[in-house]
Amino acid sequence: MNTLNESQYNAVMYNSGPSLVIAGAGSGKTRVLTYKVAQLIREGYAPNSILVLTFTNKAAKEMKSRITEMVDPRMARYVAMGTFHSQFSRILRDEHEYIGLTRDFTVYDTTDSKSLIKSIVKQMGLDEKLYTTNVVSGRISAAKNRLITPDNYGDKEGVTYDVLHRIPKVKDIFREYVERCKIANAIDFDDMLLLIYKLFVQHPEVLEKYQERFQFILIDEYQDTNLAQYKIIKLLADKHHRVCVVGDDSQSIYSFRGADINNILQFQSNYPEAKLFKLEKNYRSTENIVKAANSLIKRNSHRIPKTLYSDNGDGHLIKVYNPENESEEADVVVRQINRINRDENVSYNNFAVLYRTNSQSRVFEKKLRESRIPYAIYGSLSFYQRKSVKDMLAYLRLVVNPKDDESYLRAIKTPSKGIGDTTLERLRNAALERGVSLLEATDDLEGTEIKAAAGKRLIAFTEGIRKLRAGMSELSLIDLTKRILDFSGLMQYYSADNQDNDDALDNIDGLIKNITDYVEEKGKNDEIPTLSSFLSDAALQTDADKEEDVNTEKVSIMTVHASKGLEFDYVFIVGAEEELFPSPRCVADDEIEEERRLMYVAITRAAKRCFILYTNKRTRFGKDIYPQRSRFISEIDDNYLEMGNSFIERNRPTHISTSSYNKPTYSNPNPSLHKLVKPSIGLGAMASSDATKVKVGDMIEHSHFGVGEVLELIDAPSGRQMKVNFKNQGIKLMILKFVKFKILS
Repeated sequence: MNTLNESQYNAVMYNSGPSLVIAGAGSGKTRVLTYKVAQLIREGYAPNSILVLTFTNKAAKEMKSRITEMVDPRMARYVAMGTFHSQFSRILRDEHEYIGLTRDFTVYDTTDSKSLIKSIVKQMGLDEKLYTTNVVSGRISAAKNRLITPDNYGDKEGVTYDVLHRIPKVKDIFREYVERCKIANAIDFDDMLLLIYKLFVQHPEVLEKYQERFQFILIDEYQDTNLAQYKIIKLLADKHHRVCVVGDDSQSIYSFRGADINNILQFQSNYPEAKLFKLEKNYRSTENIVKAANSLIKRNSHRIPKTLYSDNGDGHLIKVYNPENESEEADVVVRQINRINRDENVSYNNFAVLYRTNSQSRVFEKKLRESRIPYAIYGSLSFYQRKSVKDMLAYLRLVVNPKDDESYLRAIKTPSKGIGDTTLERLRNAALERGVSLLEATDDLEGTEIKAAAGKRLIAFTEGIRKLRAGMSELSLIDLTKRILDFSGLMQYYSADNQDNDDALDNIDGLIKNITDYVEEKGKNDEIPTLSSFLSDAALQTDADKEEDVNTEKVSIMTVHASKGLEFDYVFIVGAEEELFPSPRCVADDEIEEERRLMYVAITRAAKRCFILYTNKRTRFGKDIYPQRSRFISEIDDNYLEMGNSFIERNRPTHISTSSYNKPTYSNPNPSLHKLVKPSIGLGAMASSDATKVKVGDMIEHSHFGVGEVLELIDAPSGRQMKVNFKNQGIKLMILKFVKFKILS
């Protein structure tokens, strides 16, 4: 009770059944999770019977570090804590016989998956402009996250979307992709969920084993779980119902990744005996920031009611600036950063610039450079995605798993082994005909039309990999890594009279240091480090785990999505305009609600000051547009807003706006001197001509949701609405005057 408030304490101490902890922004959810694990150990739960699932390795590492300070470190070590993927990967490796793979299977990242898909599309002779890797990989990933396999893709997913978008062969690509992964002894990230679910459903004895092992399950950021994660947890907790989920429905912003907010909203329906705890005290922000965020998010209808409060004093009002264009927008931000840095002696690391899309960063980078303000783009390419690192990883992975064709192709091409694309294509065809890997196909090159000289090079490469593999049982991990590095020739390749490759050499050196650190860490825990286990851990590192220090003397600039989980004293939210924030792709009410949650996340990143900016003119796709300020500004209670005074009012251009919204007007002739007077948002007509003709029972086609049937037409204060059941997206409620569609029948 000395270190927890009453709500936190009650959430920690209740362990008799399922519980839902709604943790508002800055309310100390990590503290609750760590104390709860310590309390469970105190109550007699064996550490390895406690399963804690997170969405980032950094979150798991932080929690385990805190738990170590509260309980015997030897006990904390054995808590089953990590990301969904890391924990399920361990189970799949332990139960690999059930899924038809060896224990040393490879985990394909997004780059590997897309490379394989591109190869399959080419092999099938399909139009690569239609069957782009992004589109096809997105379709396959979405299917897997809904627990759909190639066998039931047509039944459950339906092919209407694919046919309408002229990609009817996605199902065939999906089937070939799965088969090629199996031959390569590989899985992708989505498979970790799909295969775990299939394992538990098809083998009840395996499910029972893990139900017995995991006596208590805790899940962080539950609002970000998808259908597969929900069903897996339901299976694991079905026997004892000792499950605690922690999250905030108001921060559910990842539906584009498959996250389903209904998992947290319906938790009490799925577990009727569940206790609800609300963490409503915000320890981060001032009262004005918290109240402004409350006033915005309460406009969402799909939410669990809560009211955040703060004891940090009123603080400043949220200041809203209306610069003329994006260049002036960046000027305003840079001037404010300079002023606060100079006058209040505030370090640059206390500032963040948040935007809706990555394309907005350019002008801020330019202005910050011109002002000699150090900055870092948060969320850029992670270490394990850098080219030279992936080049070295390909050799390491191939030694562990010789069937890994994607690693084989990358390794044999970098550095070049004098083997051309024609030779590799013939080798691939031979491998596909025999149902073996590329490396195995080199054992018999007869009938492949591969020339003798190229054949000798292939065989020499294969023999080299097999010799290295033989050394796995003889050499230490560090010595084995050095031998593989020598064999690869990458150091010479990147050193060859090319100063531009200094970063590549540093990256490879960084990888070797990571392996050295890994060996030392395993030694502390009396574990034997292996190349296989290192690669498994490395494969599970995501962009969210990138080692970026936001506490360095740099201004952080990033998307709002990337800012979730972070906090800064001073936050600038830029581009708060209709058709930008909220996104122009949002037409349905549930999509607008997610955009509103995104603005809520942006505001609640701020501890001391929050600034919101919107422009009169913005250049997009080479054209000048004149946007309406974001509806979200008008939805914030004006008691918590103040109009900035560092811009000059200008006359509106007389030419026609390309925006769908009207320019806001102010009843106050000099808004720079007073609180913000919110305009009525004039929404221009966006609908197609079919909007006046549609009737119940019509089949319509929407550019984003596809084909659906009109179930109901509703007269509402916001305008006439229609309820549509889309074949691939479910039921959507849409305001007719905003939605573009055409009637099919």
